[in-house]
Amino acid sequence: MDVVEGLAQLHASHGRLFVVVGVFDGLHRGHAYLLRRLVAEAARRGARPAVITFDAHPDEILTGSAPPLLIDPQERVTRLARAGVAVTIVQHFDRALRETPYDAFVAMLTDRTELAGFLMTPDAAFGYQRGGTPESLAALGATADPPWDVAIVPPFVIDGRPVRSTEIREAIARGDLGGAATLLGRAHAVVGDADERREGMRLTFPMPVALPPDGDYAVRVGSPLRDGSPSRGRSTVGTVEGATVRVSGAVRSDRVRVAFVGTAVGG
Repeated sequence: MDVVEGLAQLHASHGRLFVVVGVFDGLHRGHAYLLRRLVAEAARRGARPAVITFDAHPDEILTGSAPPLLIDPQERVTRLARAGVAVTIVQHFDRALRETPYDAFVAMLTDRTELAGFLMTPDAAFGYQRGGTPESLAALGATADPPWDVAIVPPFVIDGRPVRSTEIREAIARGDLGGAATLLGRAHAVVGDADERREGMRLTFPMPVALPPDGDYAVRVGSPLRDGSPSRGRSTVGTVEGATVRVSGAVRSDRVRVAFVGTAVGG
């Protein structure tokens, strides 16, 4: 997979792209469904499936406060590659981008490479004041040279409700790790900086991450996911204390992945 650091670094050699735009916060089951549709729709158009995502959550600019991370940024890139994405563009989100109209945002793509179109859900939108709706983008694409189109797919639902990152965070915060795993499609995991101590190691996090309430949890400890490598590790008990996690045993990495695989021990 090609990883492009911002639209300014995109060029024609990246190919004809069929694009979905989103935060992909957590890469939950709804995102997995969207990526499957992206790959299929791109193949139908003879294009490369591409994702435009952001280096930080847009809420940091939009509301002044970003929610805690559901996935490590590097793991997000790895999982996008595993899902069949050919090009991931990690765009810096700042006030200038927030105020960029949707047509100017699209021009940042079409000025650099050929565009086959966009994949969107009916309620999706991007650009200043969310002007880039499926309808406005379809109209723009129809008049482009060469033209491109918009594929609209229904959202992924469980029990009649779309999967939302907000609900996953709420489940983690109340200790419902099974419910969070159902929505994520895997056990919730965090990646932190390891500080080895006599009794084990203590993990801290450079950015806020979603953690369950304080307590002891069954966890699986291993190295962060990178370059498509499988997730390996050992089972142990992790203790959540505020914004830190403690686990027993030695570690041979400065960065450690802790997956919460069970409910609170003794809970």
